[in-house]
Amino acid sequence: MSDNKLAIVILAAGQGTRMKSRLPKLLHPIAGAPMLGHVLATARALEAEHVVTVVRHERDRIVEVVQNELPSSLVVDQDEIPGTGRAVEQAVAVLPDDFDGDVLVVNGDVPLLDSATLTQLIAKHRRALASATLLSALIDDATGYGRIIRAKDGSLDRIVEQKDATAAELSVTEINAGVYVFRAGPLRREMPKLTTENAQGEKYITDVVGHLRRSGDAISAVPVSEPWIVEGVNDRIQLSVAAARLNNLIIRGWQRDGVTVQDPSSTWIDIKAQLAPDVVIKPGTQVLGSTVVAAGAEIGPDTTLVDCEIGEDAVVKRTDATLAVIGPGASVGPFSYLRPNTVLDANGKIGTFVETKNSHIGRDSKVPHLSYVGDASVGEGANIGAGTIFANYDGVNKHSSTIGSHVRTGSHNVFVAPITIGDGAYTGAGTVVRKDVPAGALAITVAPQRNMDGWTQANRPGTAAADAAAAAEPEE
Repeated sequence: MSDNKLAIVILAAGQGTRMKSRLPKLLHPIAGAPMLGHVLATARALEAEHVVTVVRHERDRIVEVVQNELPSSLVVDQDEIPGTGRAVEQAVAVLPDDFDGDVLVVNGDVPLLDSATLTQLIAKHRRALASATLLSALIDDATGYGRIIRAKDGSLDRIVEQKDATAAELSVTEINAGVYVFRAGPLRREMPKLTTENAQGEKYITDVVGHLRRSGDAISAVPVSEPWIVEGVNDRIQLSVAAARLNNLIIRGWQRDGVTVQDPSSTWIDIKAQLAPDVVIKPGTQVLGSTVVAAGAEIGPDTTLVDCEIGEDAVVKRTDATLAVIGPGASVGPFSYLRPNTVLDANGKIGTFVETKNSHIGRDSKVPHLSYVGDASVGEGANIGAGTIFANYDGVNKHSSTIGSHVRTGSHNVFVAPITIGDGAYTGAGTVVRKDVPAGALAITVAPQRNMDGWTQANRPGTAAADAAAAAEPEE
């Protein structure tokens, strides 16, 4: 149910220079989704009546993510006046004039902040009838963070930014987590008092807290249970730490749901992947994108799946696959490469050193060894011989091949597309198939073998081969 008394402001205007990247900081992926996507998902879970995302740096790329992840969010472009205070000021300006609920302010670079933590924060804020309630955290090294300065009675007095803090204030280890809930009325009343008269020349949203305090409003700071929940990501080191922590949470969640993960330290599972009970994930495996794995399937070791569908009880080992569908009971690998639009039906097999692309391999059919299958359709119960190549490209266009059901092809065949091999047909070893093969026929292209006696001694005299051949001649 929508909370019509809640508005959420997401701050997504910053540049993130410490990432030293062409990609905007908020678009760096964690668990298969942009960092900002996690924050938008949290906002969606809170079912707020209004969500406003404030953008500026690389605004078009940021807006694209916002529209994909949370289309209902309003987007506001921050103007030339810098600072979080200005961002909130502009966001609140687009809310309905009669909105009198609470305004939750979160940063777009806090991907581990979850809806449960925010729900508790909002509940405490409302129970206390506070004008402002913010999240804080106790950490060992507070360098770079705004400090929570408390009055003698323990109540929140003010927030001081790092560059504006005194030596005594810098020794404080309780930090501002950058997450606030304001009542809309007092927030609107105090924001006009914000100025850029500080070391950074910015409008700080934190200054609103000080103004509320001086106006006699109730304000408070609530420490989170675990500081990592509110850790922001500002550089590549913090990015990797956040990614590892989220991955660990994802894996634990699946383990609780009945999935066996043999080695969590070498396993990565994206947040949108879906796993059924009794799935077994072996070491060195990455289950990425929107991959779906059915019950009883075994994945790995050393396997990467991107946006794949894996059927019940299928086995996929030492394989790289993208946008592939693997049917129930099917077997893939080891050392297989499944490119997009590969479909392997139930109980089929794609074996060792086989590459497939845009191909459908039917039920109970096998491509066991050392082959390339491109732009092909293989019927049911067929067996493709070792070393087979589907030659699908003529240098200009791609062409398709159709292999019927219960076909048996010899080793080292080349199928020059477009061709059709009928049901139940056979091909001999080393055959180059350039024409269609009728159902039930045997196709061969090999010339009769001819042995030229004495060739080595006549044409390679003095070599070890010639000597060996001479020694092998029967004595007269």
